[in-house]
Amino acid sequence: MKVKRDLQFDAIVIGGGIAGLQSALDLGDQGYKVAVVDKDATIGGKMIRLSKVFPTLDCASCITTPKMSSAAHHENITLFTYCTLGALDREKPDQVVAQLRQEPRYVDPEKCIGCRKCEYGCPVYVEDDEQGGFNMRKAIYIPFSNAIPQLPVLDVENCSLCGKCAKVCPTDAIRYDMEPEDFTITAKTAVLATGFELSPMEQKPQYGLAKLQNVVSSMQMERLLAPHGPYNRVLRPSDGKEPDSIAYVQCAGSRDESLGIPYCSRVCCMYAIKQAMLLSGALPLADITIYYMDIRAFGKGYEQFYQNAKAMGIEFVKAKVAKITQGDNQTARLRYEDQEGNGGVMEREHDLVILSLGMVPQWDPAGICSVNCGQDGFIQSILPKIAPTVTNIDGVYTAGVAAGPKDIVDTITEAGAAAMEAANYIKGLT
Repeated sequence: MKVKRDLQFDAIVIGGGIAGLQSALDLGDQGYKVAVVDKDATIGGKMIRLSKVFPTLDCASCITTPKMSSAAHHENITLFTYCTLGALDREKPDQVVAQLRQEPRYVDPEKCIGCRKCEYGCPVYVEDDEQGGFNMRKAIYIPFSNAIPQLPVLDVENCSLCGKCAKVCPTDAIRYDMEPEDFTITAKTAVLATGFELSPMEQKPQYGLAKLQNVVSSMQMERLLAPHGPYNRVLRPSDGKEPDSIAYVQCAGSRDESLGIPYCSRVCCMYAIKQAMLLSGALPLADITIYYMDIRAFGKGYEQFYQNAKAMGIEFVKAKVAKITQGDNQTARLRYEDQEGNGGVMEREHDLVILSLGMVPQWDPAGICSVNCGQDGFIQSILPKIAPTVTNIDGVYTAGVAAGPKDIVDTITEAGAAAMEAANYIKGLT
C-alpha cells in the first residue's frame, strides 16, 4: 500500500457540505491554507441534493454550486474527496494531525479529463442512490452533472470487469489495479463539519419497514421535486401515476423514545411545508395533507411560510400516525387518532406518503477523535450559549448539523463563527 508524505496546512475542515465549504472559504479568504476532506466522491453535502430551500424557495443548487466552485478554484483551498478519516488528534498546541486514507476511484485523477466516455460505454446498470433509487446509473459514474471534482468512481461491487470503460477512455485513465493510499495532514486547527444522515426508514415497524409501495423518504421526495430529478416531474414510484392524494407523516424519525431519538430535528416541519407547497404547484389538483404533532416554525419568516401553506389549501391534521399499511390500488392506508375535529381513531388512504425523517449524526468520533458528544450523538460544545462552535479539544471547532439539528441559515452562520474561532486560534499561536 502506498503511503504519501505528511501534508502541511494551516487548517483542516472535515466535511465538504455547506458548513465545511463556508468555513473553508472564510479561512481561505483570510490567507490561510485549508484542506477540505470529504468521504463522498464530490463536495456539496446534503444541500446540493435538495430541490429548493425554505422559506424563500430559492434553488438549492444555485446557492451551493457557486460555493463548491469557489472552493475548488480557491488558491488557498485543497480538496480531498473520497477520503476516510482514521484518526484526528492534537499532538502539540500548534499541531493537529489527521490520518487519512484516499479510497481508490480506479481512475487516475491526473489523466482523467471528465469526458464521461467510460460512463457512456459501461454496459452495467445499478440502482442510483443519488436519485433516491428511482432510476439507474452505470457501474462507473460521476455522481451528478455538477459534481466537483468531475472524476468518475468505479463501483467495484457491481463492475463486471468487461474492460469497456478502459477501451473507450481517450487518456488511458482507468486503473483497475489502484489501491488505497494512506497519508497524513498536519494543521494548526480543525473544523468538524461532518453533517447528518436521515434516520432510517426501516427503523419503525409500524411504518412498513421501508417495504410499502409509494411510501418514500423526505430526501427521495426532494429528488422527485428537483428539476433534474429521475422523472422530470412528480410521479409515484410503483406505477408512474401522478398522485391525486399526498400525505406527510411528521415526526416519523424524531421525538420518539422507542427509536432512541427523543429530540426534535427542528427542520422537519419546515421542509415538509416547503415540499407540500412545491407539490401544490406541480400538481395543482392533488389533495395534500400534513399529519403533525406540533408545527415548529422557529425561524424568521417561518410562521408566515406556514400560514401561506394553509392559505394555499394544504390540509393540516393534528394527529400522530400510529400505523401505515398497504391499501388497495397501491395506496398507503394511514391509521391515526384525530386530536382535533371529530376526534377518535380514523383511517385514510393516500396515493403517495412521505415520511418526514429526523436528523441523526453522520459521523461517530469514537476511536477516531476524542471530541465529546452529547447523549444524542452530536458533537458537544463546551460553551453552547456564547461560543457554540468550541469543543473540548483546544483548537478544534465544530459547525453545522455536526453540532446538532439546525437549518441552512443557522448552519452557514455557525460555519462563519467556527472559521473566526479557528483564525483567532492560529493568530494566538504566533
